Amino acid sequence: MARFTVTASEILTGMAQLIEFAGNHPYLVSALVALTLLVVFNEARLRAGGTSVSPADAVKLINKGAVVIDVRPEAQFETGHIVNARNMSLTTLGEDEAAVEKLRDKTVLVCCDTGASSAKVARLLLGKGVAQVANVQGGLVAWQRDSLPLARSDKSGHKDRKK
Repeated sequence: MARFTVTASEILTGMAQLIEFAGNHPYLVSALVALTLLVVFNEARLRAGGTSVSPADAVKLINKGAVVIDVRPEAQFETGHIVNARNMSLTTLGEDEAAVEKLRDKTVLVCCDTGASSAKVARLLLGKGVAQVANVQGGLVAWQRDSLPLARSDKSGHKDRKK
């Protein structure tokens, strides 16, 4: 077997060439750094757990029987929510094992206003053994932007459809 050795002067020469290249091609190096950061960020987000679905894909899953959990405060939930959504807080899902147990064999969609809080809940549910969890990408902001229907609860507890 041949043995390869690298001297310190060869390493320094290589580093000098790399620095010279970066100085001569700043846009290329900037693009490489930006793409590397983009890939790392995307991988970290994907490995954090759960998937995100668009509002249109969420409708398809709801039509196939997915359970929708809205994690916004109750007052916001009552002003408008996805039809047949359940209002559950992060603390309720974190503490109530019976509620989580009921979700284990179902497809679960989690939503909030923008999708940020619901992503945390999706990770929590995945960690508690709920296998099919998805976050509604963009939350109810995206849902309304796509002109999808909302339901609201009046003070008597009846649900009415909203346009």
